[in-house]
Amino acid sequence: SEVSAGMLSRTVLAQGKRLLARSMSFDTLVLTRPKKSVVRVELNRPEKFNAMNPAFFREITECFTALGDDPECRVVLLTGAGKHFTAGLDLVEAPSILMNHASNDVGRKAFSIKKTVQSLQKSFTAVEKCSKPVIAAIHSGCIGGGVNLISACDIRYCTSDAWFQIREVELGIAPDVGVLQRLSKVVGNESLVRELVFTGRKFGAAEAQSFGFVNSVLESREACVDAALELAETISQRSPIAVQGTKINLIYSRDHSVDDGLEYMAMWNSAMLQSEDLMEAMQAAMTKKKPVFSKL
Repeated sequence: SEVSAGMLSRTVLAQGKRLLARSMSFDTLVLTRPKKSVVRVELNRPEKFNAMNPAFFREITECFTALGDDPECRVVLLTGAGKHFTAGLDLVEAPSILMNHASNDVGRKAFSIKKTVQSLQKSFTAVEKCSKPVIAAIHSGCIGGGVNLISACDIRYCTSDAWFQIREVELGIAPDVGVLQRLSKVVGNESLVRELVFTGRKFGAAEAQSFGFVNSVLESREACVDAALELAETISQRSPIAVQGTKINLIYSRDHSVDDGLEYMAMWNSAMLQSEDLMEAMQAAMTKKKPVFSKL
């Protein structure tokens, strides 16, 4: 029947995405599995300080979309290779991203630019919408697009020498890939965010921690990655139904009223409270054994 064919098609598509997530290979990213159920995604253009080129924006979208469908992945650790976490937008390749428009007509060019910007926005939204918690371990410089990227992550750790800069105003543009929409909701300080984006000034690890942008500051890159990985492993041992449901509802509640969030949560748990994970967790607590949750 058409219904059966449709279900089969969706099943095959989902299986294909899961296989892709386990075998993905990229030019600007490197994926490893340092712990069971934890995938490490490393920005991998160290010779360019992990500057973001067209391939990066395409690959980050593909990567996090696939990881969201990968049952072997429960938590994602995001790191950067080389001297800096990321230098942000690749200024050498930026013209190919922003200026490649066929028409000279102002209206048509505007439509084309809008589509380009929306495509770039989707790259970091893919990180936020990935149902798996994403933990960023930041070292040294995290500039421009890098702050946009980590603002879309769930948890942020950094090294003591880390520094951040929302520098788009220095380049004559307003930040357009998420930091204006997310940062004030992350740190809860609209006035400070306006200062940072209007001036483009640098701020260091201690200041970032003081206003809640990063959770922890570690002395070295190795210590930062190790601490973030330990956290990732802890989260990965929790019920994937509970963890992913919590992330989805946190994001929904952020963008809706309290009443809307409560209603959405009630509807969500009307299904999820029927999961085997609840009984597994309760039995483990009563018997003082470690719970084991099946793949999602």
